[in-house]
Amino acid sequence: MQFRITLIFLFALLFSCSDSDLEKTDLVITNANIYTLNDEAPWANSLAISNGKISAIGDYEAIKKTISGDPKIIDAENNFVMPGFIEGHGHFAGMGEMLININLLQSRSWEEIVDQVAQKVEQSSPGEWIEGRGWHQEKWDSLSILNVDGYPLHHKLSKISPDNPVILYHASGHSLFANEKAMDVAKITKETEAPMGGAIIRDQDGDAIGVFEERAMNLIKRSHQKYEAELGKEALDKKWYLGIELAQKECLSKGITSFQDAGSKFDEVNKYSAMAEKKELDIRLWTMIRESADDMESKLAAIRQIGTGDNHFTCRAIKSELDGALGSFGAWLLAPYNDKKDFIGQNTTEISELENIAKLAKANDMQLCIHAIGDRGNRESLNVIEKYTDRSKDHRWRIEHAQHLSTDDIPRFKELGVIASMQGIHCTSDAPFVEKRLGVKRAKEGAYAWRSLIDAGAIVTNGSDAPVEDVDPLASFYASVTRTRTDNGLVFFPEQRMSREEAIQSYTINNAFAAFEDELKGSLEIGKLADLVILSNDLVNCTDSEILETQVLITIVDGQIKYQKE
Repeated sequence: MQFRITLIFLFALLFSCSDSDLEKTDLVITNANIYTLNDEAPWANSLAISNGKISAIGDYEAIKKTISGDPKIIDAENNFVMPGFIEGHGHFAGMGEMLININLLQSRSWEEIVDQVAQKVEQSSPGEWIEGRGWHQEKWDSLSILNVDGYPLHHKLSKISPDNPVILYHASGHSLFANEKAMDVAKITKETEAPMGGAIIRDQDGDAIGVFEERAMNLIKRSHQKYEAELGKEALDKKWYLGIELAQKECLSKGITSFQDAGSKFDEVNKYSAMAEKKELDIRLWTMIRESADDMESKLAAIRQIGTGDNHFTCRAIKSELDGALGSFGAWLLAPYNDKKDFIGQNTTEISELENIAKLAKANDMQLCIHAIGDRGNRESLNVIEKYTDRSKDHRWRIEHAQHLSTDDIPRFKELGVIASMQGIHCTSDAPFVEKRLGVKRAKEGAYAWRSLIDAGAIVTNGSDAPVEDVDPLASFYASVTRTRTDNGLVFFPEQRMSREEAIQSYTINNAFAAFEDELKGSLEIGKLADLVILSNDLVNCTDSEILETQVLITIVDGQIKYQKE
């Protein structure tokens, strides 16, 4: 459809308004179906924007008296307007890297992945490292005949890339696949020991098959990082900035106006801050710093910042982790895996280290955000939060993912004021293997337990964990309200579904609250930032199937159109 966006002089409105002191109006949206998320006035048909903020909202006849100047007019043609989506947990630079490198998210077999790498080998020079991300062995249509725990052996990959080290990250980011060349460069042998919190997957003869889980990934990553360092800072920076630009465009095209980045290094935080000050960020970034306690101890005060570049960049949180991902057997469980009876997962960060980070967060007024997937990982995270927070204060510390919970721990989120920073799309994406990993009882009672958490009074947020999944919020929204896979109709314990209104809140005002930004954004109210999206379908009232057909028509950040569908 075509939007009628016109620059006109509102002479009649100006003459009807005699107050010459009215603030100049920059943009007016009319003839709209606006869902405000303001409980006192949840629906409206028009809004006005001045100086990057909402200056009026409600019925057009009421707000036209506030309009001044010659604003741009958007006739929304009765389409759905809501606050811009806030990505509640993703990896911004990692998303940019995936958009540059081999994207394996849609791969459905090992052979398909080998073919994708083979194409890249033809375009690469000998010795050049080849990178990719997105494979997930549990989501393939078939497994290789030769495999260990469902992982294929490296031989086919190594055969087509004898002169190029290959490093392919699992969709979760918690394991990687390396070819023989990469393992040779990293000097991996039968005698190489896996570090604490990691595993080298080996065949029956003790040879590495190419898969490195959790902390063991560093054995390969160190060699890759050495290679990158030899390329020089200028080349690496150029690639990084290209990735950030691609990530911004991808987010805006999908209605995302703010992005909560789940872990950046000091150098990246400084780059983001500089970009914000130079007005080079088209979306708003809220970032968690991710470094060791020792490295952060003397630097947190300088790195902490709020609202840099007209509220385009904030760093006021610390990221840590206690375990890995369920798909790669990294989630730390209270009882063994259903399909790996002698294994309870990986504790990837020692609790003593997490406690040191918690102390730093408290001392520097930073939010602590702990990655925890398994029920043991979540319980230990809650224990640390209980130990280092004061219940009389509003800390808004978070558990990132909170995917698999003991029913005993669900009430503790509300009791401790802990935010459950979850991702709806993980539920349906992981559904084919969750019962296999956890068994029916654990999967039913505590896996992606949104309804139980909400009913217990906890704040539940939403996101995609991009590039683990596509950053598309509509896919995650659909998963949140249906818990249904789009490919085969599999429904994963529908009693845990969110309502439409709850799912919208989880992607807007709840995410804003989880970042101490709910006074700035997350709902459409006078004085709040003018970040919003116009969609082709009403997410509150459309059918389930229409959610998936919804198109992003216009994305507005700071009162400016940043994306418009052709």
